[in-house]
Amino acid sequence: MVLRSCCKFGPVLVWFRLGYVVLLWLCVTHLRCARAETKTVVQKDAEFDVTYNDTVTSDNQTIYAFNHTVSRNKTEGVRVTVDVLSEGAESSPILFVVRQKQAVLSFQVPLILRGLYQRKYPYAHVGRTLCQPPTRSLTETQYFFVDVSTLSSLGTHYQLRISRVDSFTLHTDKKFSFTASPSQPQYFKYVFPDGVDTVIVKVNSEMTFPCSVMSIQDIQCPVYDLDNNVAFIGMYQTMTKTAAITVQRKDFPSNSFYVVVVVKTEDEACGGPLRFYPLRPDELIDAGNRSKTLDVVVSPAISSDVYVMGMLFCLGIFLSFYLLTFLVACVENKRMHRRREGLLNPADMSPAESGIPATHYNGTLLDNGSTLSSEAITDSIASDANFGYMERSLESVAGRSRQESLSSIEEDDYDTLADIDSDKNIVRTKKYLCVSDLARKDKRVLSKKYQIYFCVLMLTCSGLLQVVNVTGNQDICYYNFLCAHPLGNLSAFNNILSNLGYVMLGLLFLLIVLQRDIIHSRALDRNDLNALECGIPKHFGLFYAMGTALMMEGLLSACYHVCPNYTNFQFDTSFMYMIAGLCVLKLYQKRHPDINASAYTAYACLAAVIFFSVLGVVFGKGNMVFWIVFSVLHILATMLLSTQLYYMGRWRLDSGILRRIVYVIYTDCIRQCSGPMYIDRMVLLVMGNIVNWSLAAYGLLKTPNDFASYLLAIAICNLLLYFAFYIIMKLRSGERIQCMAMVCILFTAVVWGFALFFFFQGLSTWQKTPAESREHNRDCIVLSFFDDHDIWHFLSSIAMFGSFLVLLTMDDDLDNVQRDKIFVF
Repeated sequence: MVLRSCCKFGPVLVWFRLGYVVLLWLCVTHLRCARAETKTVVQKDAEFDVTYNDTVTSDNQTIYAFNHTVSRNKTEGVRVTVDVLSEGAESSPILFVVRQKQAVLSFQVPLILRGLYQRKYPYAHVGRTLCQPPTRSLTETQYFFVDVSTLSSLGTHYQLRISRVDSFTLHTDKKFSFTASPSQPQYFKYVFPDGVDTVIVKVNSEMTFPCSVMSIQDIQCPVYDLDNNVAFIGMYQTMTKTAAITVQRKDFPSNSFYVVVVVKTEDEACGGPLRFYPLRPDELIDAGNRSKTLDVVVSPAISSDVYVMGMLFCLGIFLSFYLLTFLVACVENKRMHRRREGLLNPADMSPAESGIPATHYNGTLLDNGSTLSSEAITDSIASDANFGYMERSLESVAGRSRQESLSSIEEDDYDTLADIDSDKNIVRTKKYLCVSDLARKDKRVLSKKYQIYFCVLMLTCSGLLQVVNVTGNQDICYYNFLCAHPLGNLSAFNNILSNLGYVMLGLLFLLIVLQRDIIHSRALDRNDLNALECGIPKHFGLFYAMGTALMMEGLLSACYHVCPNYTNFQFDTSFMYMIAGLCVLKLYQKRHPDINASAYTAYACLAAVIFFSVLGVVFGKGNMVFWIVFSVLHILATMLLSTQLYYMGRWRLDSGILRRIVYVIYTDCIRQCSGPMYIDRMVLLVMGNIVNWSLAAYGLLKTPNDFASYLLAIAICNLLLYFAFYIIMKLRSGERIQCMAMVCILFTAVVWGFALFFFFQGLSTWQKTPAESREHNRDCIVLSFFDDHDIWHFLSSIAMFGSFLVLLTMDDDLDNVQRDKIFVF
């Protein structure tokens, strides 16, 4: 019954409510109109440089009318300065509206600016510069009006002053000083003079904080000159003490631009401390005194002639290496030709060239630094002669089948035979190993195995180049802005050009390796006894991979320097890891050609290193869990690799590993307390473990921010340790280093020293905020085009090239020494 009554009178109730709403709207509108009719509007003719003290309420509105003459040949700025003098003005702000010919500027006082987490900072003193509309005539009188109003019924006292800015236009190479604050931003106009297409705008301050922003904007209205909108258009940089932006005329159709400087309300963007969080959402925070004195100067950038000189300088340096290599090759070719004709006196030849073994058994200091007894010498000679005979037999078989297809030969054909496993255990556990013991596999098999390094590396290169993508603005690219010369869309062309050395010297190294590969292949084809049975077995696959990695380091370093930052730093370091890993593998391969790691295993390990590098960059900063996991994996990997190297791969990681470890400890350390069988290997591995455990402890305790560089330091320390061990053992074994290799070693060491000096200059660092990074920026030091980091690129590419040459030529003294007389270490 009740439901039916509601349905019956429902439409009447709806119409009644609608009429009530309309009546209420009419009443409110009437009251507003009546209030507007009673509001007083006062217009005053005002003058520049006069301070107006007045009071405004909701019942009155004041309009100040100004006029001034604008000349096209002279630009003057107009600045509005407002102070609110009443207490509690935050609850009754005043609205100031400046109406110009082509623009309207409005702001309230107190000005409320928001910081991080929406914290609010009130400013009762506000100063704004009016934008300057372009003038078509030679002189023109322009009018503008300042409207002052409020909705507060209480009177609010204020001061208004309009003044001219005579130094509104910046002049080339003339420093201008000014003061800015969050509520009093400053901007100035610069016009490109004739003949100048590129300039560098530099802003400096002796004060680190408060944090500021320097922006370059086109001549247009409005000008974005507040903390909450300065990043909307143009280019900008946060700054503490220094900011620099290179500006090109082609980017500004009016041939002029504004230099805008804004002081931020908070310092977090520049690495400053984080202010406390307000207790209430609407709580206003006292910002304190955040005025900052700055200097601005606009200087012409380098001319096109400097670009040409820089490119010619870069090409000249690295082409000189091509010329020097060509001259050395000619001298060496002439020397070999004279030797083939028998024109050289055997007395003038080195022991390696004359066929006299550089290492012999009669009283020679061996692996452990002791001399052998005559009985041991006889046994060793017999054993080595036997293995030398076996090797020559295998070589003769290989020589007869050299024309066979490589597709029918696989490494596993040798490793899966039952008698081979027992033979390996006998040979590789000898106390004194020779290269012939670890060079028993067919050369074609090993050549095919090591060529895979080059093939897999090329696949890796193509994959990395496809994912390089650089985006960003002036504040996320960590350039040395005081020496960043643009070319086209590249903001720092000099940092990219200086990477040319990696590519050119990598290509030169590939050509040198190719020449050696051809000479060695021809010697094998004519069954040269020295090529078959003497010297370190020559496999060039790793050398090809090293040269290619050097070239790719240059390409990816150039990609990184398009916009260097922490998100793409792995592109700059990826091939550094590969180069260090390949050098270690090559050193090990020289004396262990049969048991070196396969390409797939090696690149899988390098991929894991690069993966951890990316994880460290993203998650490693201050994350103790990550550092604990990484340190544990680092130590475990070191121990497993040490075991692999000590036992020459003749151990198994299975369920019985713990039982065997306990047995070895009991028999060798407790029962008879005997020393290690392979002393030299043990010394190397103990030193390697000390170094790696120390690096792991350092990372765990210090947790460095730059994880990629920390990981690279681990790789370089291990490479240097193994290289030093190799040189020492080579000299202990009675071998010698030829003149060419010694020159390369000394030259490379000197160049590495200078390169590291320039590397540690630290012109920029993405470990800090962009503003803090720019504090380290410096001017160019070579040809007004290259900075310290460019010199690092030059020298490091030369040093890497020299390091590769050292690996290539270090064992040339053994080319005429039989392999059963060359020791393994």
